[in-house]
Amino acid sequence: MLKPAAWAAVPGTTPTEKLGRLGLIPGTTVDIRKCASIEDNYGVSIWLFFEEDLARGQPLESVLAEYAGVPEYERPVILVESFLRFTRENDPSFEQTLEEFPLMVEIVATGERRGDDNVSPEPFVTCLMPFLDELDLEAESPKPGLAEIPKKP
Repeated sequence: MLKPAAWAAVPGTTPTEKLGRLGLIPGTTVDIRKCASIEDNYGVSIWLFFEEDLARGQPLESVLAEYAGVPEYERPVILVESFLRFTRENDPSFEQTLEEFPLMVEIVATGERRGDDNVSPEPFVTCLMPFLDELDLEAESPKPGLAEIPKKP
């Protein structure tokens, strides 16, 4: 759920501008931990897709409606926070793996959707999990990006 005071403190007038200031710009890749930190600090819903055609070809609302009756961990889309919680609970070494090989996700879209109260609009981000054949385990680790996240006011 959106944290209004923290969100209001981010420079910008539109969700796209504010999310851009936080480093979530469509077409860029970011460490999934940065997404989790933004989700936690600002209450922005950040959705992780496992299927490229859904991430790029259907609006978020449509995908969420289509899979509404499917258990959370069986859907092709999940909140970043839920994905990380599930993975940490099921793989104690996951945190260390993220330190050695940061999981970089592609930001696909940013925008606004009806919030849980079905009245107030809330910002959202969709991102795409890289495919295994796209992971470059030999690449130099990205520079620490977590420090770039604006702190809560």
